[in-house]
Amino acid sequence: MKQIFYKYQGAGNDFILIDNRLQQFNHHQPELIARLCNRRFGVGGDGIMFLQVKEAFDFEMIYYNADGKPSSMCGNGGRCIVAFAKFLGLIEKETNFLAVDGPHYATISGSGDWVSLQMINVDTINRDGNAYVLNTGSPHYVELVKDLEHKNVYQNGYTIRNNAVYQKDGININFVEPLNDGYFVRTFERGVEDETYACGTGVTAVALAMAKHKNQTGAVFTPIKVLGGDLSVKFNYDGTVFTDIFLEGPAVQVFSGEIEI
Repeated sequence: MKQIFYKYQGAGNDFILIDNRLQQFNHHQPELIARLCNRRFGVGGDGIMFLQVKEAFDFEMIYYNADGKPSSMCGNGGRCIVAFAKFLGLIEKETNFLAVDGPHYATISGSGDWVSLQMINVDTINRDGNAYVLNTGSPHYVELVKDLEHKNVYQNGYTIRNNAVYQKDGININFVEPLNDGYFVRTFERGVEDETYACGTGVTAVALAMAKHKNQTGAVFTPIKVLGGDLSVKFNYDGTVFTDIFLEGPAVQVFSGEIEI
């Protein structure tokens, strides 16, 4: 059986997108999903998404990590599937869709390559030594560092992700350094088990953690540079709860094709 797929990237975070509205693809196959995401033996991607029909929503986002396992929310994936929905003609300028962490609202540019995605509210940020730990749809560890450009993100991220505290459930590790009026961020992602070029829920976690670190309140706008480009996060913070959180950045179709499954 040949399967049509589309490849999207959001600031270098890349994904396989499949239109599964007719339910023709049985995605409960971890080995197949992992093979499709494999960069040598498949299409290649940080993850794979299936766009499906969902009553009361424009669509449903079903997401798997590159290891073939169902995942928590993926922010850049969410932005890419919004661009995919526009490409399919399901939406025009805005959308309400369902993801694993609940409903999401998003807007998209007329050209279809810039998406602003609303994330879940956040009311809890914990500490692990000097680091901040929070959930922005996926669990994240945020640590301020120096000379991030030369940091061994894979080795340091792997060590923290697999320590006694986080090994069982996993966590995404974000290293952050101030840059101009924002931050430079590099992320080790669970499920991919490697550094990725960008992580949407990760940069969202960084923006919120740094606002708490700097005691910022009110309306906050945070530009963030990642290996794959530029993203931004805007939100409101009353000192207790982060609300109206939007992750913004590019979402681009790279190519499409067919693969034998």
